[in-house]
Amino acid sequence: MIIKGTARVDKRTKNLVKRLQPNEIAVIDHQDIDEIAAESLVSAKVKAVVNASESISGRYPNPGPLKIIEAGIILVDCAGQQVMEKIKEGQEITIDSGNIYVEGELIASGRVLTIEEVKKLMKESEENFNKELERFIDNTLEYAKKEMKFILNGIDAPELKTNFKGRHTLIVVRGHDYKKDLKIIRSYIKEMRPVLVGVDGGADALLEEGYKPDIIIGDMDSVSDRALKCGAELVVHAYPDGRAPGLERVRKLGIDAVVVRAPGTSEDVAMLLAYQKGTQLIVAVGTHSNVFDFLEKGRKGMASTFLVRVKVGSILVDAKGVNKLYRSSIKFRYLAGIIAAALIPLLVIFIVSPVTHQLARLIVLQIKLLFNI
Repeated sequence: MIIKGTARVDKRTKNLVKRLQPNEIAVIDHQDIDEIAAESLVSAKVKAVVNASESISGRYPNPGPLKIIEAGIILVDCAGQQVMEKIKEGQEITIDSGNIYVEGELIASGRVLTIEEVKKLMKESEENFNKELERFIDNTLEYAKKEMKFILNGIDAPELKTNFKGRHTLIVVRGHDYKKDLKIIRSYIKEMRPVLVGVDGGADALLEEGYKPDIIIGDMDSVSDRALKCGAELVVHAYPDGRAPGLERVRKLGIDAVVVRAPGTSEDVAMLLAYQKGTQLIVAVGTHSNVFDFLEKGRKGMASTFLVRVKVGSILVDAKGVNKLYRSSIKFRYLAGIIAAALIPLLVIFIVSPVTHQLARLIVLQIKLLFNI
C-alpha cells in the first residue's frame, strides 16, 4: 500500500499535534508511545505515523501503538534517526511497505506494525514488567528519602491574588480520559465554583470546556500562548536549584509570573500549593498516580507524588476515571418512571378539581348532542 502526504516533524509528540492537519503524516521520535500521545495523533486524523524509535520497546505493555493501528492509521516503526534529519517540515513524503521516500529518493526503512504484531509485543512486555516494576519501586524509595523533608515541610509558596481559603480546588492535568472526566463533573463546577488550576496543558483543557483557569502552574512547555494570555495567575515550576526554563517563555510574552522551586511534577506542586493556601477540598482530574502513568511520562519513579498524596490525602478526591463510574445517559425505564411520577399528581388534581368536573360534564353533553343520545 502506497501512502503520500505532507510531513510534520517533531521529536516531541505533544508539540507536533498542535501543528498537524487531517491526512498529514506525523514524523516522531517517541520510544514507547503512550496512550495520551496516541489519542492526540488519532484525534488529529493523521494518515500515517513514522516513528524513528521503537513504538513498544518491551519495558511495559504500553497501549499507544495499538490505539493508533486500531484507528486505521499506518504506523511505521523503528525508521531510524535519519527520518528526523532528512525529512523537512512540510515536505511531501511517500511510504511504500515501510520504505520512506522524499522526492523519489529512499531515505529510510521501517517496519509497518500490524495489530497482531503489537498484541504479541504487548504480551511479551507483560513478562518483563515485573523487573521494570521492581526498578521503579527501588527508585521511588531512594528518591523519597531525599525529597521527604522538602515536601513534608512544605514548599515556599508564593503570594497569590487567588483566594483558596475555605474553597474547593479543581486541578486539571492532561492525563488519560481528562476530557471525559471534566465533562462529567460540570454540575460540580457550576455548583461549588472551585478555584480552577490548570497544570500546563490542563489550562487549555479548561478553556476548551468554557472555563477560565484562575491559576496556571507548570514548566510552561505544553500550554498554549492563548492560555497563558487568558488572564490567569502564572506560577512557573522551577527545579530545586532554581532553574526555571519556562520563565523565559512567559517573559517573552510580556506576562508576569511567580516562581516556585520544588522537586517532582507540576501537579504535585499544584496540590501542595492549594493545601498550604488552606483549600477545603482538592479535586484532581487527569493526574498521574500509578506506575503506568509514570512510565508513560518517561519517569523512573514517583517519589514526590507518593509523598504529596500522603500529605494532602485527607482532602484529596481523585476524579480520574470517574466517567467510567458514572454515565450521564438516561435509561428508558428511568425516564418512564419520572414521567409517571410527574403525571400522578396531575391526575389527582384532575379528579378532585371542581373545574375538571364541569369540563367533564360539558364534554359528555357535547357527545350526547353530537350523536343525538
